[in-house]
Amino acid sequence: MSRRNARMSIRGTRWPRHVAAWGVAVLAVTAAPQWAMAQRPASPSAQPPSTEQRLRQQQDTLDKLRRERSDLEARMSQLQRSARSLSDEVNNLEAQRQTTRRLVAALDQQLETINEEVIKAGAGLVRAEQELEGKRNALQRRMVEIYKRGSLYDVEAMLSAQSFAGLVARYKYLHELALNDRNLVRRVEGLRDQIITQRMLLVRLQDEVGRNRQEKDREARRLAQLETRSQRNLTAVQLTAQRTRERLQQLSRDESRIANAISTLETARRRAEMSPNARPATPSTIRTSDLGRLDWPVDGTIIYRFGRVINPNNTTTRWNGIGISASTGTSVKSISAGEVVLADNVGTYGPTVIVQHGGGDYSVYGSLQNIAVRRGQQVTKGQLIGTVGATDPELPPHLHFEIRPKGRAIDPLEYLRAKR
Repeated sequence: MSRRNARMSIRGTRWPRHVAAWGVAVLAVTAAPQWAMAQRPASPSAQPPSTEQRLRQQQDTLDKLRRERSDLEARMSQLQRSARSLSDEVNNLEAQRQTTRRLVAALDQQLETINEEVIKAGAGLVRAEQELEGKRNALQRRMVEIYKRGSLYDVEAMLSAQSFAGLVARYKYLHELALNDRNLVRRVEGLRDQIITQRMLLVRLQDEVGRNRQEKDREARRLAQLETRSQRNLTAVQLTAQRTRERLQQLSRDESRIANAISTLETARRRAEMSPNARPATPSTIRTSDLGRLDWPVDGTIIYRFGRVINPNNTTTRWNGIGISASTGTSVKSISAGEVVLADNVGTYGPTVIVQHGGGDYSVYGSLQNIAVRRGQQVTKGQLIGTVGATDPELPPHLHFEIRPKGRAIDPLEYLRAKR
């Protein structure tokens, strides 16, 4: 029924008040479920993750990466405070670089998410403002119509119905009209709140964009620094590895030189003992009873031991003696009487003295600063034969000391007096 026909049909008829009330109640009950169904929100499980949830997940990822990098930096500090190898630092820097690269990638992803939300929020704000403008205009027109119609129009329309069916139609029409007006007002209020929320979201997202870009710039600078440090340390590792290989090769050659010298002396000694006119063999001044009783050639601490040693840079060194740390210039004394058979500079061993103690037993004193004896000289137990030096650039000042019974290198600690 059109609005004009409805007005004409209700004129001239007056219905009791309880009938009118009954009609209004029926219309209200009929319309309420439809309005409630229209206003029911969608199921939460069907909604995609919100902006807050996505940003929170990405922020959790960033925090996790920051903690991982902090652990790596703490590990680097420990490496720098302790005896370490450059390869460990290179590995740590590489791990930091990879973590920082992942952090930058996560910041990029977060920035992309924020920019998407900015675009959505901006488009939603524009749509909401346009819709609000239209709804405000419609609401203004309705208010003008209501004002022009007067406050008694609805009463007149209801009381002038000519039949019950006309009354129901009039009530239904007026009820729907009121619902539309109320929904229009609520929509205007909702749009106004939505615009305020969207504007606040835009401000917050723009702040997030600014912070994200600043942090990304910081992380990009950090990444560049890490790459520079990593490359510098890698170069240092390569140079150190090359020097170490060369040093180990030289050390092996020098050890062979010492061993060959002692072997030559042993061969000559045995040949002399076997000759028809040989004098009685000179007994060794180092006896089995001296095990664990000989005085130390220099007082100090051991920096490397006899045998195979794994260095901090993962290289292996085979030591035929021990390294006894002591200050440069500290006196070095012979552990027993004997004859100096070598007093010369021997490559990585530096200035070196070899004393033959008779019976094919020898003691070796290397890495000296200077030599106080000469070849062929007889020395007594405890006699000064030189001073501690620092001939190895990778080690502190120390004495390299060996004992070779019958020319074979053994652990000198077996003969030296145990320290308390």
